[in-house]
Amino acid sequence: MARRSYGFGNADYGVWYRFAAVLVKPVLTVLVKPEWHGWENFPEEGGFITAVNHNSAIDPLVYAHFQYNSGRPPRILAKSSLFKVPFIGFMLGKTGQIPVYRDSADAAQAFRAAIAAIDGGQVVQFYPEGTITRDPQLWPMTGKSGVARVALMTGKPVIPVAHWGAHEIVPPYGRGLGGVKAKVSLRPRRRVVVQAGPPVDLSRFEGKELTSQVLREATDEITAAITAQLALIRGEEAPAERYDLRKARAGKKKTGEEAE
Repeated sequence: MARRSYGFGNADYGVWYRFAAVLVKPVLTVLVKPEWHGWENFPEEGGFITAVNHNSAIDPLVYAHFQYNSGRPPRILAKSSLFKVPFIGFMLGKTGQIPVYRDSADAAQAFRAAIAAIDGGQVVQFYPEGTITRDPQLWPMTGKSGVARVALMTGKPVIPVAHWGAHEIVPPYGRGLGGVKAKVSLRPRRRVVVQAGPPVDLSRFEGKELTSQVLREATDEITAAITAQLALIRGEEAPAERYDLRKARAGKKKTGEEAE
């Protein structure tokens, strides 16, 4: 699949992004056998959103490699704590990534920055789940509404992206499929598939007030589109009911209270 050229709107942003690519690509080449699909679904011009599943700590690197090589490098929403890590935080800032401040007065700043970037013609990536999936079979969990809110406020395309295979290198929470204990595996190189699907159809929400119900339904549409792409990669049928982390935590808390 041919790589498209992309003109960076900010020369410094481009220089630092290319420097990061020089550092990261050799490492990924050692770890990953990439199989990439769906670049034709990316708009060649203008800003857009990518919504991506999350099942490994190295997902951001794998996804960024895929997106960078498409010719439309991304700005990724990352936990604010990562910006405090020596060198990593420095590079995140220099490459224009967007910090997410959870449970604080600054939480909305990430959305403002994302909207400004998208309106400015850039690509902004979201993990709708907000964290690595807790689903035992590594399917996407119920999503948070941030990506839907930004999508409906900007009116820009949302491209669902699924990847599969990075969990075999760095398993989520030290556990693989089915919650079985697993270790980091750096060799041999693992096949990792990243696939972008067609834009999510959110037309039925256009012009509607952004109520909690509208945002929830739009989020479900986006998460369903990601799940559909992952099902194609895995050659499996996704579960009928999506894993809900809040319900799972509430159930554990209730069980614990009953045991006391």
